[in-house]
Amino acid sequence: MIMGEVCTRSCTFCNIATGKPPESLDAFEPGRGAAAVKKLGLNHVVITSVDRDDVEDGGAEHFAQTIRAVRRQSPDTTIEILTPDFRGRVEKALDIFKDCPPDVFNHNLETVPSLYPKVRPGSDYEQSLDLLKSFKEKHPSVKTKSGLMLGVGETERQVIDVLKDLRSHDVDMLTLGQYLQPSKHHLAVEEYITPEQFQKYKKIADDLGFNQVASGPMVRSSYHADLQAKGELVS
Repeated sequence: MIMGEVCTRSCTFCNIATGKPPESLDAFEPGRGAAAVKKLGLNHVVITSVDRDDVEDGGAEHFAQTIRAVRRQSPDTTIEILTPDFRGRVEKALDIFKDCPPDVFNHNLETVPSLYPKVRPGSDYEQSLDLLKSFKEKHPSVKTKSGLMLGVGETERQVIDVLKDLRSHDVDMLTLGQYLQPSKHHLAVEEYITPEQFQKYKKIADDLGFNQVASGPMVRSSYHADLQAKGELVS
């Protein structure tokens, strides 16, 4: 995770500290991250971040610098970025990735649109969809990916509608997992989804045309991310 430990958003499911980040972005962080990837000998790395609405480009250039640094030090490592929504800065952010796209572009919708005010205050469902589609239009050969956490009050019909929205916005890969409450002060779990229901969602997603689907109670955004990137995940 890059860009510090304080997020400028206040999503109710997340256990990251919220507030005004105490300092500017660390110019040496991309190099340190790349050195860690090389030392660990990673074949695939997922780079994510907090939201940084205080930064002019939302942190896109910091992602780009990290991608370049990893590729310099570990040219055979595939790179997945799990980004914020770059609220109000989408075009600027996508222009920054023009010459250094990742191998996988991931941005999570997290939940169904009607629950955004409760789950993702400050975020916008349509804007997140547009970010995924706009990236794909600029980089048609790069795989796009998104995910939902279930059990926060959504209905089956709503989940299926979101899956259809993702496919209509040319998203290739999908993760579906169970939301677990980080503490008693966070968003409560409304329902524990059964393994059978997760498999039902996987079948629906497969039929809709996603080329990789990870669906299960313990699935998270980076679940077997290397296998998904290679198109080799079997679940």
